[in-house]
Amino acid sequence: MLNKLREVKEKYLETERLISLPETVSDNNLYKKLMKEYKDLTPVMEKYGEYEKMLSDLNEAGEFMESETDPDMRAMAADEYYSIKESLPAIEEELKILLLPKDPNDDKNVVVEIRAGAGGDEAALFAGVLYRMYSMYAESHRYKTELMSCNETGLGGYREITFTVSGEGAYSRLKYESGVHRVQRVPETESSGRIHTSTATVAVLPEAEDVEVELNMGDLDIETCKSSGAGGQHINKTESAIRILHKPTGIVVECQDERSQHKNKDKALKILRAKLYDMKMREQADKIAGERKMQVGTGDRSERIRTYNFPQGRISDHRIQLTLYNLEAFVNGDIDSVIDALATQDAAERLKGSNS
Repeated sequence: MLNKLREVKEKYLETERLISLPETVSDNNLYKKLMKEYKDLTPVMEKYGEYEKMLSDLNEAGEFMESETDPDMRAMAADEYYSIKESLPAIEEELKILLLPKDPNDDKNVVVEIRAGAGGDEAALFAGVLYRMYSMYAESHRYKTELMSCNETGLGGYREITFTVSGEGAYSRLKYESGVHRVQRVPETESSGRIHTSTATVAVLPEAEDVEVELNMGDLDIETCKSSGAGGQHINKTESAIRILHKPTGIVVECQDERSQHKNKDKALKILRAKLYDMKMREQADKIAGERKMQVGTGDRSERIRTYNFPQGRISDHRIQLTLYNLEAFVNGDIDSVIDALATQDAAERLKGSNS
């Protein structure tokens, strides 16, 4: 670990030197690239500086403990020595986690796709609850959301809804949300007061740049049609809706949210690129790992990951066996406690894998 830290420190200092060069400042792309590297390395260096200070204090306390003749002073030095020694393993674990390879997608914006599952109208209403939850979470973190496409129901729910979340670290926070979300509650339309169980699926895809996914326009079957939905003055009047079929994979993307056909096409292509990039990343992961990767970070989207029990005010995340009783705050976007726990577990599993 110490050798790795020394290498990182050398890279950090060299990056710091390169950033200050006039030729770097004049090259906008190079400057941005180096600043990102510098920013990524800074938390490691700050923790490493803290670690080096603790080692220095430990040595000083040890030397003082051996050389001091006054019993009281020796006792004070011994207390400091053993206190620092006891704290070292924790900071060493933090450093090991910081040195783990970073997910290259962590800083990307994301495309979030929510689909109603089992449960009919209630599932569609639950999809709306999830969309509102993620929108409020994004707002609290100063992320920007943009609606890409949706298929509304007459009751105010969504059969499916796709939107983007833009902001630094958006994927690093939301990537754990992919999977099947289950709700248990009494529907507003249920007169007998019985608890229904419904589901919705969430897919969180890192947004792909043009250079990461090459789209051959010959592989696309692009159709235009009139918008459809729950109603509205503009519905069914112009052929602004776009449907794109990617023939090699069979992926279909539809977008009708904008009144402009051009804007709908741009949004649909953005969603398609994200889906193709996600497929590419999953294929690479399958080749690297003969066995299924850690569930927390890259769980199967058909897997039930969380239950929202409204009568009991309870949220249960099944991947880490975490249960909380703050459902109202949770569905209002206060989901950091669960995301933090998932990120911690993910890091622990990756650290365990790197040591085996």
